[in-house]
Amino acid sequence: MFLGTYAPRLDDKSRLVLPAKFRDQLADGVVVTRGHERCLCVWPLTEFRSVTEQLRRAPVTSKNARDYMRVLFAGASDEVPDKQGRITVPQALRDYAGLVRDCAVIGANSRVEIWDAAAWESYLAGQEDSFSALSQEVLPGIL
Repeated sequence: MFLGTYAPRLDDKSRLVLPAKFRDQLADGVVVTRGHERCLCVWPLTEFRSVTEQLRRAPVTSKNARDYMRVLFAGASDEVPDKQGRITVPQALRDYAGLVRDCAVIGANSRVEIWDAAAWESYLAGQEDSFSALSQEVLPGIL
């Protein structure tokens, strides 16, 4: 499980240092993909394989499933963190997420998300008011 918010920067070689707390879980390799709301998702390789298996069960007759898989897999990049815990973020993914320098790396349960720092702050500010109300819909009877 990934938790917390961190503020690394992209270096001049388009590398991002993953938070130290995440490194053991990501050491065997990651898949970086387009995420929702213009962020990037960083999946541990084993978790991405699990997601892939679930997507394989989607009917090929479903246009929505085909469209989703095309976008998800076409933009994906497999990476292995180096000894300093850095991964290279490909140009196409940096462009998609608007990453230039300052980033927000957040734990999102089974994956990590990479956001442009300003985009994350804007998104988070827009979610504050609805956070309590969403718990009733997302987690009925739990919270």
